Amino acid sequence: MTTLTHRGRRAELGRNSDKKPDSEDDVAADRDLNDDNPDDSKDIRLTLMEEVLLLGLKDKEGYTSFWNDCISSGLRGGILIELALRGRIHLEPLSIRKKRLLDRKVLLKSDAPTGDVLLDETLRHMKATESAETVQTWIELLTGETWNPFKLQYQLRNVRERIAKALVEKGILTTEKQNFLLFDMTTHPVSNATEKQRLVKKLQESMLERWVNNPHRMDRRTLALLVLAHSSDVLENVFASLADDKYDVAMNRTKDLLDMDPEVEAAKAKGAEMIWAVLAAFNKS
Repeated sequence: MTTLTHRGRRAELGRNSDKKPDSEDDVAADRDLNDDNPDDSKDIRLTLMEEVLLLGLKDKEGYTSFWNDCISSGLRGGILIELALRGRIHLEPLSIRKKRLLDRKVLLKSDAPTGDVLLDETLRHMKATESAETVQTWIELLTGETWNPFKLQYQLRNVRERIAKALVEKGILTTEKQNFLLFDMTTHPVSNATEKQRLVKKLQESMLERWVNNPHRMDRRTLALLVLAHSSDVLENVFASLADDKYDVAMNRTKDLLDMDPEVEAAKAKGAEMIWAVLAAFNKS
């Protein structure tokens, strides 16, 4: 099976079912999801995958960089973290034989629908598997990076386009057709710049004005988004508008954060193991 490619960096850093969750734990997890960050917009709720894609899109052109070969796997990592934060999946408990994050299997905690087509499709895949798989294996399977033809059925297809359509429905993107000499391509320019600016500002402030110097004191979704933005090679888009001195501070702090040992930090983290497991998977080259 192919391995995840190493992510490039600058400065060496480098979703619908109408059904509701039917258990009290699932309802609580979804409620916690909405209350996790009080500074988020109360009108528009975005999944981690939507946020990553929004960060990666060129505002006027409406597509991601042709040179970015990391965002596909990054979006799949976002699906795993989103499901974990919603209480649908978790890592199997530590054992003598399985202490490392990358050795522990992803277990299905609840298959209650989330209301997001990509998340629910992933839950169906996990429920259909004969044996549990690791975080890294699931990212590869969902991306289609497998030599096993019997496991190609687990690939999530047209992920970027499906996420973009969800953002169109939320009024953040619009849909256009652009001609590229030999072919026409559907693009999704940003129509609600305020929402993207809010997202960028939140991440910038987390590394500057609201820097806490401790990942376990950070909002979990902010921590997850930083990990995913890095893994998807769109982190540069977050800090590019900063002045040089603030840019250097933000990038250095982010680098220090992402250079932490996922194994050590996961042992300290309550409810954030999947975030560190995804980072460990992308760090492996």
